[in-house]
Amino acid sequence: MKRILFVIFLTGAFAQLGVSQMQTAKVTGGEAQGVVTEGISIFKGIPFAAPPVGDLRWKAPAPVQPWTGIKKADAFGPACMQASGAMGNTAPVSEDCLYLNVWTPAKKPGEKIPVIVWIYGGGFSGGSTSTSMYDGMGFAKKGVVLVSVAYRVGPFGFLAHPELSRESGKGSGSYGLEDMIAGLKWVKTNIAQFGGDPSNVTIFGHSAGGMAVNMLAASPVTRGLFHRAICMSGGSFAPLQTSNQGGIEMGIPALKLAESTGEAFLKKLGAADIKAARAMSAEEIQKNIGSGMGGGGFRPAADGYVIPSDLYSIYQARSFNDTPILVGNTSDELGAMGGRGKAITAADFEKQIRSQYGPQADAILAVYPHSTDTEAAKSSKGLSRESTFSWSTWTWARMQSKQGKGKAFIYYYDFHAPNADGSGHGSDVPYAFQTLSGGRGGAPKPEDLKLSDIISSYWVNFAKTGDPNGPGLPKWPAFAENDQQAMVFDATPSARPVPNLDKVKAFDAYISWRKEEAKKNAGN
Repeated sequence: MKRILFVIFLTGAFAQLGVSQMQTAKVTGGEAQGVVTEGISIFKGIPFAAPPVGDLRWKAPAPVQPWTGIKKADAFGPACMQASGAMGNTAPVSEDCLYLNVWTPAKKPGEKIPVIVWIYGGGFSGGSTSTSMYDGMGFAKKGVVLVSVAYRVGPFGFLAHPELSRESGKGSGSYGLEDMIAGLKWVKTNIAQFGGDPSNVTIFGHSAGGMAVNMLAASPVTRGLFHRAICMSGGSFAPLQTSNQGGIEMGIPALKLAESTGEAFLKKLGAADIKAARAMSAEEIQKNIGSGMGGGGFRPAADGYVIPSDLYSIYQARSFNDTPILVGNTSDELGAMGGRGKAITAADFEKQIRSQYGPQADAILAVYPHSTDTEAAKSSKGLSRESTFSWSTWTWARMQSKQGKGKAFIYYYDFHAPNADGSGHGSDVPYAFQTLSGGRGGAPKPEDLKLSDIISSYWVNFAKTGDPNGPGLPKWPAFAENDQQAMVFDATPSARPVPNLDKVKAFDAYISWRKEEAKKNAGN
């Protein structure tokens, strides 16, 4: 009887040990304890930097503050300061928000499992890691470690100001990006404790998060922190924005423009200087931000440090982080953003194009049908898609394939209900995360689940090897200048010529013209 009890005791002890190996982890700052669910170890709310409050507001993230004992890591940290309900966020908001989360299939440290670091979208004014769509279980069950990192948004993350630029000696306006970089440094130092491989890290983002991935890929500050990049509906290759009267495309603000926006915001706050603004409550600052996407116009600026210049020039000079990339966008990007282009006549469309595109207007009008109001409405939405997303996707793939060694893979997501104009912005994200809750108008159908399995498998394969291809999946060729193929995700996914290429090229000619005009004006 004693022998049986002893065996039972040992069996229980070893089982307990097996669970506890990935229930706790020693990380920078102390020890954290997560939970195990369905064979996946989950750690939520691990601090990766000091709370950016008080004198640390509008500064690069400071080192994490050590703690004693074992910190429970079983709940998400608060979302960073933003408008109530921004991007569907239901979490409490706080300026103390620099926390990350880990989902890992590892049974013990040091297993060297590929790592994906998720960066949420939200127009740089909202977003949070606790959104249910971003649950990392699906990725972890497919054999990767998923880490989601919080970053400051709105003026808390992207306020530029001459006083802040002098204070840092490195420009200002990129604190949110520096939060992401701090998160990547944390991953490099700590992820082996969760079974992850610090030498195989993929950065992955959507919308503003995808734009951030593009910026991190171009930044000299991120050397060696990641090895692959996935961008869903992001990118920013347009010329720097130097005035508030930029074109339809959204370039990264030049530092002087971002600083002038910051000066105007401090006046709105009634703050005489940065010291006075730092003394204000986070709630008072948030109250003074404009509503809507963009939250008062705060987004990363070309500060000269994290972002040295416009991204096109960085790629042209081969100064970027040369890694494989997987990039794409949806067929009706603006449909989920108020449907720009729905109410426009054929005459108004032509007038608008001639006003915005100058000598390039005829080339634009030639590829966007507009003989009827219906055609004009569709073309207006298409032009918004190309100018805001498709052109940057295509340009990024071109620059990577021409200037780098890492392969580029493009996708085009066009899976939608038959009566819809196309697939809206972000509609592909739950398919990648396998977090389908409503499918295309109800409970997920078999075809929804099948496509989700295909897309998530591509993403996981890419994170593991730098190539999305694998057994049982349609062949996805790498993008090449002389063979411009994209994986089209619709009812029958397959590789096809890049969709809307004539329109993308017309917009590219307009951007080239703008650059030449800027050179001429600079020489005068």
